[in-house]
Amino acid sequence: MKLLSVTVPCYNSESYMRKCIESLLTGGEDVEILIVDDGSTKDRTAEIADEYQEKYPTIVRAIHQENKGHGGAVNTGIDHATGLYFKVVDSDDWLDRSAFEKVLDALRGLAKSGNIVDAFFANYVYEKQNRKYRKYVMRYRMYFPEGRIFGWDQVKRMNVFHYVLMHSLIYRTELLREVELRLPEHTFYVDNIYAFVPFSRVKTMYYLNVNLYRYFIGRSDQSVNEKVMMTRFPQQLRVAYLMLDYFERFHKLRLHPKQREFLLHDILIIMMITTSMIMRSEDPEMLKEKAPLWNRLKKVDYMAFLKIRASASGVALNLPGEGGRKVVKKGYHVLEKVFGFD
Repeated sequence: MKLLSVTVPCYNSESYMRKCIESLLTGGEDVEILIVDDGSTKDRTAEIADEYQEKYPTIVRAIHQENKGHGGAVNTGIDHATGLYFKVVDSDDWLDRSAFEKVLDALRGLAKSGNIVDAFFANYVYEKQNRKYRKYVMRYRMYFPEGRIFGWDQVKRMNVFHYVLMHSLIYRTELLREVELRLPEHTFYVDNIYAFVPFSRVKTMYYLNVNLYRYFIGRSDQSVNEKVMMTRFPQQLRVAYLMLDYFERFHKLRLHPKQREFLLHDILIIMMITTSMIMRSEDPEMLKEKAPLWNRLKKVDYMAFLKIRASASGVALNLPGEGGRKVVKKGYHVLEKVFGFD
């Protein structure tokens, strides 16, 4: 068994996938790299995947499939993974090599001791194109104990500017199969579901305070580009409703109070992102989606609705009229300057 399986979803990724794969090869034989060619047709993505498999047959596996979107590629990675742990690295991103070595050392130590944690966290960095300095790093040292196994009792409440994304995460592979995680195909923004659903079953965790994941921002066609996001709003809305559906199902589980708080924080974030998109839109049809979305949250969990609605973010996102929309637009652009996420 490999220590870590890393899935690299690739769709017409010829121009940047090599940088990603080369950073993963730092892990050597402990790492399994699953390059999922998601129906690429416009470039040499499939050939490059096969080239790496031929050159590193004990490390790299090239998997070719018809196009299923990012979620479908992640699903394929989970299906084929043989590693004890599982991570997703998008083909335009990469891992810091020094940090990767430290993470693998920590994972080896956990495996050797028999303490296989459900979720492993590390920091990620917004690698904004053309921004050499003042890169924003998403750290968790204020919320998680460092360098040791911990449970929900030791987790502190995150503020609204901190949240766990796919980039932060390494899961125990079997946990993903236990929760039967299947991401929607042909849908963007499903990484929100990936960083949400498994935490309904997570019990043990570990945080290493290193800047592992380098999250590249800057291509005009990226899903997080503001103009692109607006055109894909129906997919964002679908993800928001799916997360509310999952949250409703979680009521049947015996959750630790802080575990539920962690999941509720994710609901706050998805409500913020989706409502912000609605408020920034000039499309009357998009504006009509706001009330049904908040009513769905109210129906799923009335107390959660009250808590989120009464928060500073909830109040700001529900300011009335054109004035409220201007406040949201201004707030978004301030955050964009700080984080560099667009």
